[in-house]
Amino acid sequence: MIRRPLLALLLFALSPLALATPAAPAPVEGTDYEVIADGRPFAPVKGKVELVEVFGYTCPHCAHFQPQLDAWLARQPRDLNFVALAAPFGGYWTPYAKAYYAAETLGVAKRSHAAMFAALHEEGSLPLRNATAAEIAPFYARYGVDPARFLAALDGPAVQERMRRADEFIRRSGVEATPTLVVNGKYRVTGRSLEDNLRIAEALIARERAAR
Repeated sequence: MIRRPLLALLLFALSPLALATPAAPAPVEGTDYEVIADGRPFAPVKGKVELVEVFGYTCPHCAHFQPQLDAWLARQPRDLNFVALAAPFGGYWTPYAKAYYAAETLGVAKRSHAAMFAALHEEGSLPLRNATAAEIAPFYARYGVDPARFLAALDGPAVQERMRRADEFIRRSGVEATPTLVVNGKYRVTGRSLEDNLRIAEALIARERAAR
């Protein structure tokens, strides 16, 4: 038999109040994020909040982050406009940044995105450093892109313009590492872990959504 004091404790423990998840702490400027002076979205869409991820295919942290980010994005409302920007940091970053933007122009970036990370960081089927266009082209052939067509796109004006715009946004936003999240062009997330970055980004997105 359960005595009344014990029964009361059990009922409280099972109550919605007791079972509720504690609210995440509000992000703190200077610790969790930095305000971008005169910041503006990369590609504004009316009625939507923008989240930019600056990434690099050769970055192991980006490869680790991608599955978490994909799962998180799948849970977000439709008013979130997600934009992936390959960082044109120079050196061995450049071939894969150009490859991403070529894939965008050819309509296969989304389908090939996770597989490119796997090819570089799990399978080792592509070189992390000093990759040539001829080495990268066969990867996109898996997605129906003729290698000659890929090579033409790689050095075409559309890719050059994408590289220029990405570089401009990255510099304007003060991004110096990958992966970095930027909310609505206003806030650069500076969390202590990849999971922390998503928590902070979600809170800042909610702030921007409420301000509309």
